[in-house]
Amino acid sequence: MNIIPANIHIETTGNGPNLVLLHGWGMSGAVWQPIIKSLSKIFSLHIVDIPGMGLSRPTEPYHLHIIAEKVAEMLPAHADIVGWSWGGQVAMRIAIDQPDAVRRLVLVGSTPCFVNKENFMTQQEWSSGIAPDVFRRFAESMDTDYHKTLTQFLTLQCMGDKSARMTVRLLRKKLEERPAPTTQTLQKALDILLETDLRSEVERLRKPTLLIHGDRDTLAPVRAAHWMMQNLPVGFLRVMAGASHAPFLSHQEQFVDALIQFLEPI
Repeated sequence: MNIIPANIHIETTGNGPNLVLLHGWGMSGAVWQPIIKSLSKIFSLHIVDIPGMGLSRPTEPYHLHIIAEKVAEMLPAHADIVGWSWGGQVAMRIAIDQPDAVRRLVLVGSTPCFVNKENFMTQQEWSSGIAPDVFRRFAESMDTDYHKTLTQFLTLQCMGDKSARMTVRLLRKKLEERPAPTTQTLQKALDILLETDLRSEVERLRKPTLLIHGDRDTLAPVRAAHWMMQNLPVGFLRVMAGASHAPFLSHQEQFVDALIQFLEPI
């Protein structure tokens, strides 16, 4: 059976306040499946496939502003948004550009800037990311061996995690549950990861924001979360010991508890 992608695929389930889930680069909304049962008892979940990923068609031009705008158009008004990794940057962009659309934010393993930057005339130094060469190597290898590149990226996300093998298996399984993104879309999304720097705009995130971060995250080092805490107008930080980049998979119970505590219906 051929699955025809929709403009933006959103799965809705559960009852309660609206909660939007945005996944990371190369993945789809299927990645949240292990915690859906717990969350759907309390929230009306809106599980998004970001444009170009999963069952959602890519949008053109493929830029963070446009992606955030297209996603925001499909969301319920005044929703709480959870964004993991790259999805966290999409969530931040929505909250900055359309603050009335967002009630509260939860940023999971996310950062305003994934890539380290030297202190050039036009940029402040940033050492709370990873070397740009890491992303460039992914970009160069994407055309020659897509599956190997994605496996390497999944492994990078879980390095240092006490349950790394289990987490990688879960990520790989979820990756295979939806149609694979095109190489062109993955390259464009990787360019967004390379180029995005939201540091100068973090002070405009005036909604209550919870940062959930693994202390062993190598893709978005926990230093980035501490920097965010110092610069967010209304920020809260939950560091999960022994977790890497996907604490909602490796530390599911702790993650759900932290989420519910912050988003407790009011």
